[in-house]
Amino acid sequence: MSNIIDPSAKVEADVRFGNFCVVGKNVRIGSGCVIGNGVVIHPETRIGSSVRIDDNVVLGKLPMRAANTAVTKEQQLPPLSIGENCIIGTSVVLYRGCRVGNKVLVADLSSIRENVSVGDFTIVGRGVTIENFCEVGSYCKLETNVYLTAYSKVADRVFIAPCVATSNDNFIGRTEERFKHFKGVTIQKGGRIGVGAVILPGKTIGADSLVAAGALVTSDTADKVIVAGVPAKPFRDVPSEQLLENQNWEKK
Repeated sequence: MSNIIDPSAKVEADVRFGNFCVVGKNVRIGSGCVIGNGVVIHPETRIGSSVRIDDNVVLGKLPMRAANTAVTKEQQLPPLSIGENCIIGTSVVLYRGCRVGNKVLVADLSSIRENVSVGDFTIVGRGVTIENFCEVGSYCKLETNVYLTAYSKVADRVFIAPCVATSNDNFIGRTEERFKHFKGVTIQKGGRIGVGAVILPGKTIGADSLVAAGALVTSDTADKVIVAGVPAKPFRDVPSEQLLENQNWEKK
Protein backbone atom coordinates (compact mmCIF):
# COMPACT_ATOMS: atom_id res chain seq x y z
CA MET A 1 0.00 0.00 0.00
CA SER A 2 1.28 3.45 -0.89
CA ASN A 3 -1.05 6.25 0.23
CA ILE A 4 -0.15 9.85 1.03
CA ILE A 5 -2.26 11.34 3.81
CA ASP A 6 -1.42 14.82 5.06
CA PRO A 7 -0.81 14.89 8.84
CA SER A 8 -3.44 17.63 9.25
CA ALA A 9 -6.20 15.46 7.75
CA LYS A 10 -8.74 14.04 10.19
CA VAL A 11 -9.62 10.52 9.06
CA GLU A 12 -11.71 8.30 11.32
CA ALA A 13 -9.98 5.11 12.38
CA ASP A 14 -12.34 2.74 10.56
CA VAL A 15 -11.96 4.37 7.12
CA ARG A 16 -10.66 1.88 4.55
CA PHE A 17 -8.36 2.95 1.71
CA GLY A 18 -7.28 1.21 -1.47
CA ASN A 19 -3.84 1.90 -2.94
CA PHE A 20 -2.22 5.07 -4.27
CA CYS A 21 -4.60 7.59 -2.69
CA VAL A 22 -3.69 11.20 -1.89
CA VAL A 23 -5.43 13.09 0.93
CA GLY A 24 -4.69 16.81 1.22
CA LYS A 25 -4.43 19.25 4.10
CA ASN A 26 -7.30 19.62 6.56
CA VAL A 27 -9.48 17.03 4.85
CA ARG A 28 -12.20 15.50 7.05
CA ILE A 29 -13.43 11.95 6.40
CA GLY A 30 -16.21 10.46 8.53
CA SER A 31 -16.47 6.98 9.97
CA GLY A 32 -17.31 3.95 7.87
CA CYS A 33 -16.08 5.36 4.54
CA VAL A 34 -14.63 3.04 1.93
CA ILE A 35 -12.22 4.65 -0.53
CA GLY A 36 -10.98 2.92 -3.68
CA ASN A 37 -7.67 3.03 -5.53
CA GLY A 38 -6.10 6.18 -6.95
CA VAL A 39 -8.49 8.61 -5.24
CA VAL A 40 -7.32 12.23 -4.90
CA ILE A 41 -8.94 14.32 -2.17
CA HIS A 42 -7.95 17.98 -2.34
CA PRO A 43 -7.42 20.19 0.75
CA GLU A 44 -10.30 20.94 3.16
CA THR A 45 -12.77 18.56 1.51
CA ARG A 46 -15.48 17.36 3.91
CA ILE A 47 -16.84 13.82 3.60
CA GLY A 48 -19.61 12.49 5.84
CA SER A 49 -19.88 9.03 7.31
CA SER A 50 -20.49 5.78 5.41
CA VAL A 51 -19.55 7.19 2.00
CA ARG A 52 -18.30 4.84 -0.72
CA ILE A 53 -15.80 6.41 -3.11
CA ASP A 54 -14.75 4.28 -6.08
CA ASP A 55 -11.47 4.16 -8.01
CA ASN A 56 -9.84 7.22 -9.62
CA VAL A 57 -12.20 9.80 -8.16
CA VAL A 58 -11.06 13.43 -7.78
CA LEU A 59 -12.68 15.42 -4.98
CA GLY A 60 -12.36 19.15 -4.36
CA LYS A 61 -10.77 19.99 -7.71
CA LEU A 62 -10.21 23.69 -8.35
CA PRO A 63 -11.89 25.18 -11.45
CA MET A 64 -9.90 25.88 -14.58
CA ARG A 65 -10.39 29.33 -16.10
CA ALA A 66 -9.67 29.85 -19.79
CA ALA A 67 -8.67 33.35 -20.87
CA ASN A 68 -11.91 33.87 -22.82
CA THR A 69 -14.40 32.01 -20.64
CA ALA A 70 -17.75 33.69 -20.13
CA VAL A 71 -18.94 32.04 -16.91
CA THR A 72 -15.95 30.80 -14.87
CA LYS A 73 -14.97 33.50 -12.38
CA GLU A 74 -12.00 34.06 -10.10
CA GLN A 75 -13.39 33.48 -6.61
CA GLN A 76 -12.81 32.07 -3.18
CA LEU A 77 -14.70 28.80 -2.94
CA PRO A 78 -15.79 26.89 0.16
CA PRO A 79 -14.57 23.31 0.50
CA LEU A 80 -16.37 20.49 -1.27
CA SER A 81 -18.91 18.96 1.09
CA ILE A 82 -20.32 15.43 0.70
CA GLY A 83 -23.08 14.24 3.03
CA GLU A 84 -23.57 10.86 4.64
CA ASN A 85 -24.29 7.50 2.99
CA CYS A 86 -23.38 8.66 -0.52
CA ILE A 87 -21.92 6.61 -3.37
CA ILE A 88 -19.38 8.28 -5.66
CA GLY A 89 -18.68 6.19 -8.77
CA THR A 90 -15.49 5.50 -10.68
CA SER A 91 -13.67 8.50 -12.23
CA VAL A 92 -16.13 11.07 -10.91
CA VAL A 93 -14.86 14.66 -10.54
CA LEU A 94 -16.45 16.88 -7.88
CA TYR A 95 -15.19 20.46 -7.74
CA ARG A 96 -14.43 22.61 -4.74
CA GLY A 97 -17.47 24.75 -3.94
CA CYS A 98 -19.91 21.90 -4.59
CA ARG A 99 -22.33 20.62 -1.92
CA VAL A 100 -23.71 17.09 -2.14
CA GLY A 101 -26.51 16.06 0.24
CA ASN A 102 -27.15 12.79 2.02
CA LYS A 103 -27.75 9.43 0.29
CA VAL A 104 -26.82 10.81 -3.13
CA LEU A 105 -25.53 8.55 -5.90
CA VAL A 106 -23.11 10.10 -8.38
CA ALA A 107 -22.46 7.44 -11.01
CA ASP A 108 -19.29 6.68 -12.97
CA LEU A 109 -17.66 9.38 -15.14
CA SER A 110 -19.88 12.23 -13.94
CA SER A 111 -18.68 15.76 -13.25
CA ILE A 112 -20.20 18.35 -10.89
CA ARG A 113 -18.78 21.86 -10.99
CA GLU A 114 -18.28 24.60 -8.40
CA ASN A 115 -21.20 26.58 -6.94
CA VAL A 116 -23.53 23.61 -7.32
CA SER A 117 -25.81 22.06 -4.72
CA VAL A 118 -27.34 18.58 -5.03
CA GLY A 119 -30.16 17.63 -2.64
CA ASP A 120 -30.70 14.48 -0.60
CA PHE A 121 -31.59 11.16 -2.27
CA THR A 122 -30.81 12.44 -5.76
CA ILE A 123 -29.32 10.18 -8.45
CA VAL A 124 -26.78 11.68 -10.85
CA GLY A 125 -26.38 9.10 -13.60
CA ARG A 126 -23.39 7.86 -15.55
CA GLY A 127 -21.58 10.54 -17.57
CA VAL A 128 -23.77 13.42 -16.37
CA THR A 129 -22.30 16.93 -16.41
CA ILE A 130 -23.65 19.60 -14.06
CA GLU A 131 -22.05 22.94 -14.86
CA ASN A 132 -21.38 25.76 -12.38
CA PHE A 133 -24.01 27.86 -10.56
CA CYS A 134 -26.68 25.14 -10.63
CA GLU A 135 -29.16 23.99 -8.01
CA VAL A 136 -30.50 20.43 -8.08
CA GLY A 137 -33.18 19.45 -5.58
CA SER A 138 -33.89 16.30 -3.61
CA TYR A 139 -35.23 12.99 -4.98
CA CYS A 140 -34.23 13.92 -8.53
CA LYS A 141 -33.00 11.55 -11.23
CA LEU A 142 -30.59 12.79 -13.90
CA GLU A 143 -30.09 9.83 -16.20
CA THR A 144 -27.06 8.86 -18.33
CA ASN A 145 -25.31 11.67 -20.25
CA VAL A 146 -27.60 14.50 -19.18
CA TYR A 147 -26.01 17.92 -19.72
CA LEU A 148 -27.20 20.59 -17.27
CA THR A 149 -25.96 23.99 -18.34
CA ALA A 150 -24.66 26.68 -15.97
CA TYR A 151 -27.18 28.86 -14.09
CA SER A 152 -29.91 26.20 -14.07
CA LYS A 153 -32.36 25.33 -11.30
CA VAL A 154 -33.92 21.89 -10.88
CA ALA A 155 -36.55 21.52 -8.17
CA ASP A 156 -37.40 18.41 -6.13
CA ARG A 157 -38.71 15.18 -7.70
CA VAL A 158 -37.56 16.06 -11.22
CA PHE A 159 -36.80 13.28 -13.72
CA ILE A 160 -34.46 13.95 -16.67
CA ALA A 161 -34.06 11.09 -19.14
CA PRO A 162 -30.81 10.13 -20.91
CA CYS A 163 -29.07 12.50 -23.31
CA VAL A 164 -31.15 15.59 -22.51
CA ALA A 165 -29.28 18.79 -23.43
CA THR A 166 -29.77 22.32 -22.10
CA SER A 167 -28.28 25.68 -23.04
CA ASN A 168 -27.83 29.14 -21.50
CA ASP A 169 -26.63 31.33 -24.40
CA ASN A 170 -29.03 32.42 -27.15
CA PHE A 171 -26.21 34.33 -28.85
CA ILE A 172 -24.09 31.18 -29.24
CA GLY A 173 -20.85 32.88 -28.26
CA ARG A 174 -21.19 36.02 -30.44
CA THR A 175 -21.44 39.74 -29.50
CA GLU A 176 -20.97 41.38 -26.12
CA GLU A 177 -24.76 41.52 -25.72
CA ARG A 178 -24.76 37.88 -24.71
CA PHE A 179 -23.17 38.64 -21.35
CA LYS A 180 -26.36 40.42 -20.25
CA HIS A 181 -28.60 37.47 -21.02
CA PHE A 182 -26.95 34.28 -19.77
CA LYS A 183 -29.66 32.16 -18.19
CA GLY A 184 -29.95 28.43 -17.70
CA VAL A 185 -33.13 26.40 -17.58
CA THR A 186 -35.62 26.05 -14.71
CA ILE A 187 -37.43 22.77 -14.11
CA GLN A 188 -40.10 23.12 -11.48
CA LYS A 189 -41.15 20.47 -8.96
CA GLY A 190 -42.06 17.13 -10.50
CA GLY A 191 -41.15 18.14 -14.05
CA ARG A 192 -40.15 15.30 -16.39
CA ILE A 193 -38.01 15.49 -19.52
CA GLY A 194 -38.03 12.69 -22.10
CA VAL A 195 -34.99 11.13 -23.73
CA GLY A 196 -33.01 13.33 -26.11
CA ALA A 197 -35.05 16.50 -25.52
CA VAL A 198 -33.39 19.91 -25.92
CA ILE A 199 -34.29 22.91 -23.75
CA LEU A 200 -33.22 26.35 -24.96
CA PRO A 201 -31.82 29.13 -22.72
CA GLY A 202 -33.94 30.64 -20.00
CA LYS A 203 -36.94 28.36 -20.48
CA THR A 204 -39.05 27.11 -17.57
CA ILE A 205 -40.55 23.64 -17.47
CA GLY A 206 -43.74 23.87 -15.42
CA ALA A 207 -44.47 21.89 -12.29
CA ASP A 208 -45.48 18.29 -13.01
CA SER A 209 -45.29 18.90 -16.75
CA LEU A 210 -43.81 16.41 -19.21
CA VAL A 211 -41.54 17.13 -22.18
CA ALA A 212 -41.81 14.29 -24.69
CA ALA A 213 -38.79 12.47 -26.10
CA GLY A 214 -36.94 14.41 -28.78
CA ALA A 215 -38.84 17.66 -28.19
CA LEU A 216 -37.26 21.09 -28.70
CA VAL A 217 -38.47 23.46 -25.98
CA THR A 218 -38.44 27.05 -27.26
CA SER A 219 -40.92 28.57 -24.78
CA ASP A 220 -42.03 28.04 -21.19
CA THR A 221 -44.36 25.13 -20.53
CA ALA A 222 -47.50 25.21 -18.40
CA ASP A 223 -47.96 23.11 -15.26
CA LYS A 224 -49.30 19.55 -15.64
CA VAL A 225 -49.19 19.61 -19.45
CA ILE A 226 -47.44 17.30 -21.94
CA VAL A 227 -45.53 19.09 -24.70
CA ALA A 228 -44.12 17.40 -27.80
CA GLY A 229 -42.59 18.16 -31.16
CA VAL A 230 -40.10 20.53 -32.83
CA PRO A 231 -40.75 23.13 -31.63
CA ALA A 232 -42.60 21.71 -28.62
CA LYS A 233 -46.32 22.44 -28.44
CA PRO A 234 -48.98 21.45 -25.89
CA PHE A 235 -50.21 17.92 -26.60
CA ARG A 236 -52.54 17.10 -23.71
CA ASP A 237 -52.76 17.23 -19.94
CA VAL A 238 -50.66 14.87 -17.84
CA PRO A 239 -52.95 11.96 -16.79
CA SER A 240 -54.21 12.35 -13.23
CA GLU A 241 -52.68 9.08 -12.05
CA GLN A 242 -49.21 10.32 -13.07
CA LEU A 243 -49.36 13.58 -11.14
CA LEU A 244 -46.93 13.97 -8.27
CA GLU A 245 -49.74 14.73 -5.86
CA ASN A 246 -51.19 11.25 -6.46
CA GLN A 247 -48.03 9.22 -5.80
CA ASN A 248 -48.22 9.35 -1.97
CA TRP A 249 -44.46 9.88 -1.87
CA GLU A 250 -44.65 12.65 0.71
CA LYS A 251 -46.05 10.14 3.20
CA LYS A 252 -43.06 7.80 2.90
